[in-house]
Amino acid sequence: MRRQYFPTRRSRPDRSRPWLAVGLLVLSLAGIGWVFTAGVNTQTDAAVADPPPPRKTENAPDLIEKADVHILLGKTRLINLEVDPIKVDFDGRPYQVSTSLDLGLQQYLLERMDRVNSRYIGIVAMQPDTGRILAMAGFNKINPDQDPCRMAEYPAASLFKIVTAAAAVEEKGYTAGSRFKFNGYKHTLYKRQLTDKTNRYTNSISLRDSFAQSVNPVFGKIGALVLNREILEAYGDAFAFNRQVDFELNLPTSRLAVTDESYHRAEIASGFNRQTTLSPLHAAVIVSAVVNGGNPVEPTLVDRITSDDGKPVYRSAPQFLTAAVSPQTADVLDQLMTATVTSGTARKIFRGYKRNKVLSRLKLGGKTGSIYNRAHDARFDWFVGFATEKKGPEKMVVAVMVAHEEYIGIRAGQYARMAIEHYFKDYFAKKVQAEKDSSG
Repeated sequence: MRRQYFPTRRSRPDRSRPWLAVGLLVLSLAGIGWVFTAGVNTQTDAAVADPPPPRKTENAPDLIEKADVHILLGKTRLINLEVDPIKVDFDGRPYQVSTSLDLGLQQYLLERMDRVNSRYIGIVAMQPDTGRILAMAGFNKINPDQDPCRMAEYPAASLFKIVTAAAAVEEKGYTAGSRFKFNGYKHTLYKRQLTDKTNRYTNSISLRDSFAQSVNPVFGKIGALVLNREILEAYGDAFAFNRQVDFELNLPTSRLAVTDESYHRAEIASGFNRQTTLSPLHAAVIVSAVVNGGNPVEPTLVDRITSDDGKPVYRSAPQFLTAAVSPQTADVLDQLMTATVTSGTARKIFRGYKRNKVLSRLKLGGKTGSIYNRAHDARFDWFVGFATEKKGPEKMVVAVMVAHEEYIGIRAGQYARMAIEHYFKDYFAKKVQAEKDSSG
């Protein structure tokens, strides 16, 4: 196992360091020049809860680092924005924050949210080649102040099959056509289904169809019999579980814990558990690795920040995490996710896409997942996927989580289709107009 394949892109700063503040945080009038007069660094004084000041970047000393933008933003909410740019105040001075959002897409999704039958809704649309977030819309019935797009408390369910498939292909050389056998139902996971015994009722299925149809016993057997704990942990880390991802807002860490017990590995590998958790924003990052030939992109919501006198404080630039998998493995994952839309669990959601004026011009792929919470009074429903222009450069990844209550309203896949269709309809219209303008 090539564990060295997955170092982090760079070391993370220690955000937990408290500082004894005996001075003031001052913005120099000559530039942004962050100045902080600090006292002793101590771990015991209760009066040191304030975070350290934003730091300058090495390449552009007048700009702050991406990971520290949240200090300037403070408690500013950037979910469900309907205006851009926005104004924020820091240390008594105003700043202008310009985002990457497509406000037309954002408003379209907000207007169509089912807030009656849903406990949580989190929708993230992102450009996979730049990390620029096009939409970040959500609803939280329990705690409206919490951002459901960034919360990492939702069971990942079968979305983790993306990670398992990546590990199996990369480590064991499986292809989309590799064959597997299983007994029993597709969506159960009993210990008796995790053996290599065959009989007259044994089914044979390809990895492509196992993924597309989300067959738990196949992925459970891969976890129990093929991949060990170290491999599952390594690929979880490669796809950014249990570690921070730089973002302009605080982004909680998605959780993964694996033991050496074979049935537990089966539960993890198939997503048949509630312990592995994920945020919609992190889910979009995972899908970006498939579109980018194995390289997950860092998400970015803030394009730039300027001070009241027009001087730049922060400017976004595309950043990528270390490659999660090889381009060859990413190509296999692409095939698996495409099959999910054409013949798998998402085929009904995208029914008629070949005749659709917008969707027919796109290559589509996805993965679904669903699981009840422990109280069995909410069902988590996931769709993550991608849409890439067949004859052009435009790409989008989308991640949607919906927690349905007693009645199922709009499903995650439906929101994803809405987002893809609306965004590319507008994109194609602008593209046609640009061609007319250039030829005229």
